[in-house]
Amino acid sequence: MTKEALETIALKVAEGKARDVGRGIARIDPDDMEKLKLVVGDIIKIIGKKETAAKLMPAYMEDRGKSIIQIDGLIRENAGVSLDENVKITKTKHMSANLILLAPLNPLTSTKEKDTQYIGRLLEGLPVTEGDRLRATLFGSRSQDFTCLETKPAGIVLVNSQTIIKIKREESLERKGEKISYEDIGGLGKEIRRIREMVELPLKFPQVFQRLGIEAPKGVLLHGPPGTGKTLIAKAVANETEAAFLHISGPEIMGKFYGESEAKLRSIFEEGARHAPSIVFIDEIDSIAPKRSEMGGEKQVERRVVAQLLALMDGLESRGQVIVIGATNIPDSLDPALRRPGRFDREISISIPDRNARVDILHIHTRGMPLAQNVEIKKLAEITHGFVGADLEALAREAAMYSLRKIIPQIEFTTNEIPYELLLSLEVTMDDFYQALKEIEPSALREVFVEVPQVKWEDIGGLKEVKQILEETVKWPLEKAKLFEYAQILPSKGILLFGPPGTGKTLMAKAAACESGVNFISIKGPALISKWVGESEKAIRDIFKKAKQAAPCILFFDELDAIAPIRGGGGGQVVERVISQFLTELDGIEELKGVVVLGATNRIDMIDPALIRAGRFDYLLELPLPKEEDRKSIFKIHLKNKPIDSKVDLEELVKETQGMAGAEIEAICRRASISAIREFIEKGESDYKLFKITPFHFKEVLKEINKKIKK
Repeated sequence: MTKEALETIALKVAEGKARDVGRGIARIDPDDMEKLKLVVGDIIKIIGKKETAAKLMPAYMEDRGKSIIQIDGLIRENAGVSLDENVKITKTKHMSANLILLAPLNPLTSTKEKDTQYIGRLLEGLPVTEGDRLRATLFGSRSQDFTCLETKPAGIVLVNSQTIIKIKREESLERKGEKISYEDIGGLGKEIRRIREMVELPLKFPQVFQRLGIEAPKGVLLHGPPGTGKTLIAKAVANETEAAFLHISGPEIMGKFYGESEAKLRSIFEEGARHAPSIVFIDEIDSIAPKRSEMGGEKQVERRVVAQLLALMDGLESRGQVIVIGATNIPDSLDPALRRPGRFDREISISIPDRNARVDILHIHTRGMPLAQNVEIKKLAEITHGFVGADLEALAREAAMYSLRKIIPQIEFTTNEIPYELLLSLEVTMDDFYQALKEIEPSALREVFVEVPQVKWEDIGGLKEVKQILEETVKWPLEKAKLFEYAQILPSKGILLFGPPGTGKTLMAKAAACESGVNFISIKGPALISKWVGESEKAIRDIFKKAKQAAPCILFFDELDAIAPIRGGGGGQVVERVISQFLTELDGIEELKGVVVLGATNRIDMIDPALIRAGRFDYLLELPLPKEEDRKSIFKIHLKNKPIDSKVDLEELVKETQGMAGAEIEAICRRASISAIREFIEKGESDYKLFKITPFHFKEVLKEINKKIKK
């Protein structure tokens, strides 16, 4: 190998990690670092269409063994390259920056000396060259972009605590605002890859499609619940491809004059053709292209707009290098003619983020936050079931607001200025996030009752066999999905829990959801029955649709006998239609993927036999009245950490509660505690250390219960 080969190396550009954005970091494989004789923290020169600098770090374990360089959107822009292009890297000399002159790319509220000092602290340790775009991530997820106009000395410099920061307002400078890159989108790696295939390839390499003799894809339809990142993806694609981006919000093209709406639509596509390669993004496309078959005679304008859009997307005239991206959260309401290949070549579903995706999203939205040591992003991701990206952004913002409220009493509003010492003392704690959680509801599942259960297996006494089966049927298919795939085993669709009231059927369902870390949608059977024809069946369809969107998910039907009684038993046509709908949703042509249906009833004899056959409810698990050993463990759970007198005989209590369910044992423990509190208050005691729950309190409660049973 020549000396030159040792000094420079060519690597393929890959996406940076969300936590590295704005930090001027480039990550490469440790083997490549060795070839160049580089160490962690070295400043390297990245040579693309332009030259820039970055601080070197080793690649994460999962990305090692690849000849790639992971850099964020800012460094890619500074080097003039995009993803999958090659760059050369080499070690470079650098000096400490005495002065850097910056020009803001988006409006800056203040350029006071204290503000420039604060920005300087945020940029400390960043390698900079003239012409670079820099980002200072301010409090929360807000950021400020700058262009570096000048550095002293010239060349590659490193910002340090002694560097003088000067901010110059240049009206001639094009203010592009903050650019969205792929690193600003969390948990949608697979969807972004599919869109890049559809959008970047035709715009960058049209000759590939000519060589293959095929027409390049011209349209992508993004659909999914609100707040999952459809608009954000379109913005990122436009930025990363450097294509002209034209945005249409569905309703704004509608005009009051005849032909005006169609003319507006034509003009947007003409502008796209003039600035080709370009992307036309139509947000809320369902508002301008609904199904024509469902329009009345009075909706002539809407009919013409749909026809015009169809003609523009795939008419006689070619639209050239203009790619259309549509976004909607109700794809079923779109006109079918729009959803065929040639118009929208690919439909990409943007689903509700899972636990790992939520970790990525939270990292993005807490990027600039001064997080306390006790903040656990993984823990937050685990407890934010059903949250979409927009909800997690709101959660981060609310948590920041809670921490800000702590310093509000120290702010003198007359001075109209917050001391930076006070700002620097700000810290967002885990408690702030917990407070914010009370304010934010998961928007994707607002219509259905979604619960985040906090019930563990150890909170349920006995029933070891039932717990084991639930773990195997609910937890394993999610955690060991690849093993199930390899073994060619389809997971169970449904489990029916039955037994006397109070034996823990609902509690068991909650624990199954908590232990497997999935969404839990609880449906009370009778609430689905409506007096309007077709409404009950529609409610069943909507619930299953929501469950599929929230997958992996447990769909729990309490009191299942209320919505699925034996047909022909006098329930009427409504009940029969509801059962038919339930059966087709559970075991119809459409596959129920990632959803486990749990049912609970204390009247299994009343449930329609078609529902409890194998393939629908695979397991019928009986939860009997607890045996002696089980009752003992239930007492231990409900008396845990309570100030119990040492004279309380657990064995005696177990014998006294023969034939009682878990719920009744819980009630005995609670009522004995209340009885002890009543006695303590009546005696006028004030020292809590003297408070004890004695055998007398339990005997009192048991005597009362036995009296009622005898009656």
